Amino acid sequence: MGFATRLHEGYSNRKYDIDKKKIEHFIERFFRFIFFLEYQRCSEYSDIELRLNNFKSEFNEILFSVTDEKESAETELFFKSFPKIYKSLENDAKAIFDNDPAAKSTEEVMFSYPGFFAIAVYRFAHELYKNKIPLIPRIWTEFAHSKTGIDINPGAQIGEHFFIDHGTGIVIGETTIIGNHVKLYQGVTLGAHSVTKNLANVKRHPTIEDGVVIYANATILGGDTVIGEHSVIGGNVWITESVPPNSVVFHKGQVTVKNKFPANEPIVFSI
Repeated sequence: MGFATRLHEGYSNRKYDIDKKKIEHFIERFFRFIFFLEYQRCSEYSDIELRLNNFKSEFNEILFSVTDEKESAETELFFKSFPKIYKSLENDAKAIFDNDPAAKSTEEVMFSYPGFFAIAVYRFAHELYKNKIPLIPRIWTEFAHSKTGIDINPGAQIGEHFFIDHGTGIVIGETTIIGNHVKLYQGVTLGAHSVTKNLANVKRHPTIEDGVVIYANATILGGDTVIGEHSVIGGNVWITESVPPNSVVFHKGQVTVKNKFPANEPIVFSI
């Protein structure tokens, strides 16, 4: 079988006729519009209404490519849920501003923080995931992943006032549950012990309760693993068992500091 024949079969057997770039472009433009990041101001109320209606129509077309005849109802459901999602994102932006001394304003957070973009795309994708919309949620979160280095599966359940600092290398698995006022730093993995396909419908990823702080490069694995509320997880730890509330978990390594130019020691040459 020639390669062209193989490609022809692949296109013929494809389940959905979607435009991946269009789906990615939509969420990026929608994000910029709703958080006032566009260069030109929408100063007239009628302009804002028109833009929102245009986004609704475009979203309706995107949904049509994966949902057949349900797209109108799903579009209305998504935009009806939008004020609640938006409020959650305002709380996320405030949490980032409140917890990062380097942040000068929530506007700076919205304009420039990769963590905020990744959280926003996740929250929109999660709404579609809950309503069993195929492909689009994962396309959105993987688009955010490609731009930020932050990988949040749209199936994860994440509470209010979520704070991601720096963010590069963060992985949050599909069945992760995260409470309110949780802070994550770069390189954190909330993952599974095993990735075998027969566990697809089992809780594979940990639960992080309210007020937990997880520092850089910590790895927490397992569906039965619960990090109790208000615990602090130090950097570089590996956790596969539950941690009680109000715990401090840290990795103790030995660090040796010595003078680069020790006094009174002979210089030795090996030839």
